[in-house]
Amino acid sequence: MTSTEAHEYLSAAACWDMLHSTDIGRLAVTIGGRPDIFPVNYAVADGYLLVRTAGGSKLSAAAGERVAFEVDGYAPGISRAWSVVLKGHADELTELADLAAADELPLTPLHGAPKHRFLRIVPQELSGRRFVTVPVWERPDAPVSTPIPPAKASRCLSPLQPPSRNRRHNPW
Repeated sequence: MTSTEAHEYLSAAACWDMLHSTDIGRLAVTIGGRPDIFPVNYAVADGYLLVRTAGGSKLSAAAGERVAFEVDGYAPGISRAWSVVLKGHADELTELADLAAADELPLTPLHGAPKHRFLRIVPQELSGRRFVTVPVWERPDAPVSTPIPPAKASRCLSPLQPPSRNRRHNPW
């Protein structure tokens, strides 16, 4: 890909290479007729993805259903980014041999909560692309904006953010 090309579509082999290159992605499921997305760690094994999880909404929404999985990367030093989307069918592992094999993979929870269950995502569709990134100030269609003064910015609320009683609200 040259720097003048907007993007390139990745081959299936390149998509699998990208999936192997990281271990954190996003699992998209439907819960109650509405889409939801969960950040998950995962491993690639034998042509499918494994996600370690606990019981709960993610597991119950994904097991036995079609799901989507997305992973991406960004290299600002070389102005490149990529994205891979895998769509497939998810099943919970229940066979002892499958569970033992999954437990041997380098797939540990990101936090300390116990996660002893595994979802296997068998791919039905796989797509990806790699593209050149362009800083917003270099884009010909970049919006011209006026910065909001700090005093006024602190009073701005998003439509989903409830008003805070404490003016020193810390989002972290």
